[in-house]
Amino acid sequence: MHIMEGFIPWYWCLFWFILSIPVVAYGIYRIKKVTDEVPESKALLAVSGAFMFILSSLKIPSVTGSCSHPTGNGLGAALFGPAVASVLAAIVLIFQALLLAHGGLTTLGANIFSMGIIGPVVAYFVYKTVVKAGLNSSIAIFFAAFLGDLLTYVTTAIQLSLAFPQPSFTTALGVFLGIFAVTQIPLAIAEGLLSVVVWNTLKSSKLGLLKKLKVINPDETISDS
Repeated sequence: MHIMEGFIPWYWCLFWFILSIPVVAYGIYRIKKVTDEVPESKALLAVSGAFMFILSSLKIPSVTGSCSHPTGNGLGAALFGPAVASVLAAIVLIFQALLLAHGGLTTLGANIFSMGIIGPVVAYFVYKTVVKAGLNSSIAIFFAAFLGDLLTYVTTAIQLSLAFPQPSFTTALGVFLGIFAVTQIPLAIAEGLLSVVVWNTLKSSKLGLLKKLKVINPDETISDS
């Protein structure tokens, strides 16, 4: 997913920065609000960021100028909402660009938009929809992580196709999606299953906090995992 340094034209870099910066700014406000209201959530916030950093660092070659890997954005989105997840993604992507040569600074806006905005937005609404339907939160987190991962890569494919629409945007999009699908669908399934394991661990140890954050139904218990 990480589009590498200098790979897309400068005007697309600028475009994605313009779209991403307001969301990240709002996310910083949301972090302050959540941590003021629920101070004990700070450790969970750090865990969500670490989860995203570790998973998204496990890259394998894929589309030229990018790569495949889990994203880890579904967990943070379900716990704190997509705006907070965008801040976590921005921090993760900056560290990866500087320390791991993974992604880049000029392409930071594009990478935040895919992994930190679209993926988390999808994950958040999928999670909320499944929970409101009365299903167990562990089922909800699987689909949130799975679809958040996949839509991150759909977004990256769109970004690459807009930057390099040869011979046309539609054709380029089909090529990028086809290449990503080979590696990303199994990775998204694996990420969904791992997210369930982490989620069930949180339910076992932090059930009260999850209820305080209003991310699970009040009547859900550990035995529902």
